[in-house]
Amino acid sequence: MAGHVYTGFHAVEERLRRYVQEKEGGSPLLYYCKPGPRVKKILSLAREAGISPLASDEKTLDGLVQVLPVPAREHRGLVLVMPEDDVRRQVVDVEDWLSRCPEQATVLMLDGVTDPHNVGAIIRSCDQFGAGLLIVPERRSVSDVQENEVIARTSAGASAYLPVAVVTNLVRTAEQLKEAGFWLYGADAGGQALGKTALAARTCIIMGSEGSGISRLLAKQCDTMLSIPTCGHIDSLNVSVAAGVLLYERYRQQCASHSEH
Repeated sequence: MAGHVYTGFHAVEERLRRYVQEKEGGSPLLYYCKPGPRVKKILSLAREAGISPLASDEKTLDGLVQVLPVPAREHRGLVLVMPEDDVRRQVVDVEDWLSRCPEQATVLMLDGVTDPHNVGAIIRSCDQFGAGLLIVPERRSVSDVQENEVIARTSAGASAYLPVAVVTNLVRTAEQLKEAGFWLYGADAGGQALGKTALAARTCIIMGSEGSGISRLLAKQCDTMLSIPTCGHIDSLNVSVAAGVLLYERYRQQCASHSEH
């Protein structure tokens, strides 16, 4: 079957909403059985978008989700199949994105973050706190962000909106960002306390893996290392939680700056 399969009410609903906004490419296929109140709401959204939901049965839906990782196979009576071109539109080229980048922008770069649940949670924070781009490497990461159904579910549908750049060399990409006026902030327990740092208009936050952190060559590209002050008994935060804290502080500073003008 051509296309990408999605389950989970949030992930399905947000994919449909983005389709309504853009109306580009092929039409989605929405399969359902035994619709409850939440499914009926999503079916109504689909019909408003000109999509005719396909009444089916449990066995058919179970068959559709066999292509998914086991955690994403719980369909709860609703399965969405998006055309291939829908996913490709969200994968962007860094140079092209930078050519259209606003004067105030937030980018998040992941180095070696391999758990799709963490990536999904990070994307949710990116959406909530206004990050404009997620950058991941082809290697040492979850590079198929827009095609990963576990990420789509964990992000509660936010992966339908966030542009993603998959790059071959993070160090070279960091150099491109700096040339475009971005200040690079690496997350590191030994860095400068977050609350004491005024983040630049163009900010890139770099998150490394929980085990090895940011790679040495990429860390050398960072202008500042940031740490999150904590008071617990263990030595670090989960990478998705840490990313959320950093993104929130970035958003908070932007809001404070806007209120002053």
